[in-house]
Amino acid sequence: MRVIIAGGGSGGHLFPGIALAEELMRRNSAEVLFVGSEKGLESKVVPKKGYRIKYLPAEGIMGRSFFAKAKAVYKLLLSLFKSRRLISSTRPDIVVGTGGYVSAGPVLMASLMSVPTLIMEQNVVPGAANKFLGRFADAVAATYLESVSQFPKEKAYLTGNPIRAEITQAQKGPSYSLFGLDPALFTIFVFGGSSGARSINNALITALNHMMDLREKIQFLHQSGERDYQSVREAYRKSGFKAMVAPFIYQMPEAYSVADLVVSRSGATTLAELTALGKPAIIVPYPHAGGHQDYNAEKLARIGAAVLIKDGELGGEGLAMELRKLMENEEKRVEMIMKSRSVGEPDAARKVAELALSLVRVRRNGAAGA
Repeated sequence: MRVIIAGGGSGGHLFPGIALAEELMRRNSAEVLFVGSEKGLESKVVPKKGYRIKYLPAEGIMGRSFFAKAKAVYKLLLSLFKSRRLISSTRPDIVVGTGGYVSAGPVLMASLMSVPTLIMEQNVVPGAANKFLGRFADAVAATYLESVSQFPKEKAYLTGNPIRAEITQAQKGPSYSLFGLDPALFTIFVFGGSSGARSINNALITALNHMMDLREKIQFLHQSGERDYQSVREAYRKSGFKAMVAPFIYQMPEAYSVADLVVSRSGATTLAELTALGKPAIIVPYPHAGGHQDYNAEKLARIGAAVLIKDGELGGEGLAMELRKLMENEEKRVEMIMKSRSVGEPDAARKVAELALSLVRVRRNGAAGA
């Protein structure tokens, strides 16, 4: 079976696609081709995973100036033209869109060419690209019940958000060694998405000044992003806290495995991974994501699976207080673990793969009966 998985720009749109690819290859020996943007995270991660990738032009349209919108529309038309050539040459059995504007061209063109199509919606409130594509796609794999009603009811299926199988498989012992961390210390894993998050970095650096009495009890694993790498690393060195700082952490399964507590943004993929693992977390929604991260975070906070801090309210002293409370209250962390796992969908990749395979079977059976 030949599969095109289109989407990306951020980890939230990329990693569910990789999880689906892994499941389809395990079940069906599928040939998978990724389609993304040269500027997106996929250009770095997909080749490292050993998958083929093709690049298409794409830019966002919503909330931009007239000239920026005109440029984005031109790129969409160019993407449609290139998508037609790509689909004609690869002859996929199905095209899957994982979100982001780069998914629009391949999914729309596949629909026009009568190739089965599936889109994956990771957020409580669907993004603009998926809202548009939902009119054309054969099926929608939704993460949250709240988003199902945003699509035609005969197309929408509640599957959860796929996570990579490796996320749940890392072993603690080797992971501590990989990062040079001490198994005896309480470990806080801090990350702000694939590019880091300056507000989280700054708050954490300030928080260290309010936690000096804990230096011998805790350690940090911190994905800082390229911009803040030197300043974050220097802050830990000066404060005397044990920490492993990296601009980007490719070994996310190992990072999660050593984490006693996570501080992160609330992207859909991050929350899917946290809930599948049942990790206690302090989540800080990215304020410029069209409200997606706020809705995702509020859902988790309401059930007590995470502590929510708004980005505009994030400060070093307040963050230190929350870190201290959770570190010192094991009973609270256990409660958060249980509530987090109660909404996790570790089996989501299987559900989405079965949905994709059913679309292919229906199309093949229809063609055979024609």
